[in-house]
Amino acid sequence: MAHRVQGVIARSKGAPVTLETILVPDPGPGEALIDVKACGVCHTDLHYREGAINDDFPFLLGHEASGTVAAVGEGTTNLAPGDNVVLAWRAPCGECRSCLRGRPWYCFNSLNASRPMTLEDGTPLSPALGIGAFTPKTLVAAGQAVKVDPRARPEAAGLVGCGIMAGFGAAANTGNVSRGDTVAVIGCGGVGNAAIAASSIAGARKVIAVDVDPRKLEWAKQFGATDTIDGSKDDPVEAIKSLTDGFGADVVIDAVGLPETYREAFFARDLAGTLVQVGVPSPEMSIELPLIEVFGRGGALKSSWYGDCLPTRDFPILIDLYLQGKLDLDGFVSETIGIEDVEEAFHKMERGEVLRSVVVL
Repeated sequence: MAHRVQGVIARSKGAPVTLETILVPDPGPGEALIDVKACGVCHTDLHYREGAINDDFPFLLGHEASGTVAAVGEGTTNLAPGDNVVLAWRAPCGECRSCLRGRPWYCFNSLNASRPMTLEDGTPLSPALGIGAFTPKTLVAAGQAVKVDPRARPEAAGLVGCGIMAGFGAAANTGNVSRGDTVAVIGCGGVGNAAIAASSIAGARKVIAVDVDPRKLEWAKQFGATDTIDGSKDDPVEAIKSLTDGFGADVVIDAVGLPETYREAFFARDLAGTLVQVGVPSPEMSIELPLIEVFGRGGALKSSWYGDCLPTRDFPILIDLYLQGKLDLDGFVSETIGIEDVEEAFHKMERGEVLRSVVVL
C-alpha cells in the first residue's frame, strides 16, 4: 500500500521548490519505512535544487533527519517498529572491496531503498542522498536507519545525520585531532562549527576559527573556539601563524571548499601538518600549488567525505556526547520551521543568517 503524503520537490534546475503530494510505498526486503520527525535544511539540498549534484530531476529533498521506524520489510533484523533513528546516507554493503578490507567507512556500494517513491502521476523521484526526508514518511534501506537514544530531541538528533557528522568526523576521524594539538578551521557554518566542537572535545590546546562573517565567529566561540580571525580584515595564513608561535597549526580544516580557502589551509599548516578538506567544491574548481611546497612541507592532504564515519558506530557516540552535555547540538538549531518554509530557509542559509533551519514534521 502506498502512503500519500506531502513532500518538498525540486522539479528543475534553480526553480523554487514546491510542496506536492507523493506516494511512498511500504518497505520491501531489507527496507524501512520511517516516520520523519525533524529534518535539517542543509547546503546539499540547495546543491540538488541548483543542479550541482546531478540532473536527475525531480528530486525529493531533505536528508539530515531523525524519526521513528513505522514498518520494516522482510529480512530486516536490525530494526523494529517504534525504534528511534537517525538517517544516514552511507549504509555499508559489507561486500565491496573496501568493506572486505575492513574499511566500511569508505564503502563503494552504499545501500539505498530499491522501491521508488513517486509523484501522483507515477513519475519516480530521486531522493536527496538516497533519503528524501522533507516529508512525513520516507523509505530507506534498513542499514540507513541508525538506532539512537530516544531521549535526544529529534530537532537536534537529525543534524547528526549529515552536517554535524561531516564536521565532527573531519576533525576526529580524518584529521585525528588529539590532545595538545593546534587546530584551525576555515569556515564557521554548521560543518565548521562541528569540527570546532570535535577539536575542543578532543583536547586541542588551541582551536582557531576563521570566517569573514563576525556573526559566525561569535557562534564559533560557543562551540569551543579559543581564538577567532576575521578573514575580511586579516590574512588568515599570517594570523594563524601568529597564534601558533609562527609555525602554523597541526591540523587545518577547510570547511568552505574554495580554491582560495584550500590554498590558505595548505600554507597555514605547520611542517608535517595535516590539511583536511570537508567543504564541497563545485566541479569546475581547480587548485595549483608549487610541487616543491607539497614535497617540502610534508604532512598529509586529505579530503573528508561524510567525516569518514561509520554511522552505526559514530551516530550513537555523538548522541551520547549530546546527552552528557559535552556536544551542544541544540546550539546548531537556529530555528524550527514548517515543511512549507523550506524555500525561505534556503535564502536564510545563503544570507548566512542561520546555522540550521530545522523542519519539524
